[in-house]
Amino acid sequence: MNRLITLLMASMLLGGLVAGCTFGQPREYADPSQGIEIVIGEQFIIALESNPTTGYTWETDFDESFLKLVQSEFKPGEAAPSMVGVSGERRFTFKGLKEGETELTLTYKRSWEQDFADQKVFAVSIK
Repeated sequence: MNRLITLLMASMLLGGLVAGCTFGQPREYADPSQGIEIVIGEQFIIALESNPTTGYTWETDFDESFLKLVQSEFKPGEAAPSMVGVSGERRFTFKGLKEGETELTLTYKRSWEQDFADQKVFAVSIK
């Protein structure tokens, strides 16, 4: 009987670990032609190439009643993560707040310039 209980507990623990590792991970997007569909409360990541040492940064523009910016972080490239000046990717984590459709615009530019190097517009549908 104890062996059966131990086996059941171990399988429940293993199942929970597997579910925690595979479910609930935010999906990543880099291509604005991809549609983004999420449910209220779900998070997603926009990952874009970036090199902040050039003065360029990604600026966000979105409706804060639909989306919340949870985190913005820069991850250096894996080729030389400890070197200064190496490019990498800027990762924006967003969370859906209410049902509907909205646009999320990210613009790659230097803050002191009017022109921009790149602009990406993502369409987000929240159900």
